[in-house]
Amino acid sequence: MKTLKKLACTAASLAIAFTISGCSSLDSITGGKRIIRISHAQSESHPEHQGLLKFKEVIESQLGDKYEVQIFPNELLGAAQKAIELCQTGAIDFVVAGTANVETFEDSYEIFSMPYLFTSPEAYHEVMNDAEYMEKLYESTDQSGFRVMTWFDAGVRSFYSTKKIETPDDLKGQKIRVQQSPASVAMVKAFGAAASPMAFGEVYTAIQQGVIQGAENNELALTNNKHGEVAKYYSYTNHQMIPDVLIGNTKFLDSLSPEEYDIFMDAAQQATQLELDEWEEAAAEATDYAKNTQKVEFIEVDIEKFRDKVIGVQQEMIDNNPKITEMYEHIQKVNEEYENKEDAE
Repeated sequence: MKTLKKLACTAASLAIAFTISGCSSLDSITGGKRIIRISHAQSESHPEHQGLLKFKEVIESQLGDKYEVQIFPNELLGAAQKAIELCQTGAIDFVVAGTANVETFEDSYEIFSMPYLFTSPEAYHEVMNDAEYMEKLYESTDQSGFRVMTWFDAGVRSFYSTKKIETPDDLKGQKIRVQQSPASVAMVKAFGAAASPMAFGEVYTAIQQGVIQGAENNELALTNNKHGEVAKYYSYTNHQMIPDVLIGNTKFLDSLSPEEYDIFMDAAQQATQLELDEWEEAAAEATDYAKNTQKVEFIEVDIEKFRDKVIGVQQEMIDNNPKITEMYEHIQKVNEEYENKEDAE
């Protein structure tokens, strides 16, 4: 682990040094190619990494004489918040992070941390795949030095713990890791638990050492990040659907010719499509492995009991952040459309 951290620091330092020294230094080292660095938190087997490999493939197949894409998984260039800061400065070019990390720069993104915002994965995908609608939100961080290119499905978030969670009362007294989002903290507090925001890479050790009892995430966290080795109960509370997003440094994106920019955008869309295609199968495989190999117990719960506990959190978010009102109303319309379809069937 120490060796990996040293490598991460070295890689990040090199990236910063390259940025400061300018393109001429890069040209002399890479034979004229501009190195594109992408950071993310997942393993090489994760659907997001597979999506980024597609991104790399598309860029290099069409612009390989000018660009070489390098992908750094497993937080090798730092945890998400640090990686976004490096992307802001141009030390790295792209990073995949959760919208909970982005909301610290643009509070419109807080909408995605709202518990039970979407009533179905279908409604969630409908909203996120509407690129024209999402464009305004994606460009809202330009002044912060980065722009969202596309989204990745990060599944449906539920609680997992060293203790059984069958009702909201079972969360009382537990310390639960959440993303660094005020809304997620408020949600966990509404359930009666203590919220512990921390970097994703710290969760395994924190559960193992008893610093926290559990966390909340999708099924892949149990296997790809080995959390199922230390947390043996996964409860389908389905409380959030928070996308991950591919963020690009604005200065770099603005330096591209219109033709190059279109290729990067097409690469991003192809990356999303591949990731979406991979996600469902990967989640099913993770569930099977967690259940049969890691011996994780999966628990179905009465979701309405959990939903009722956080109605106040939803209203408080709307009252305190007018920026999210329009999108909240838009999402409710999409939710209603899909609920009507289900009723008709």
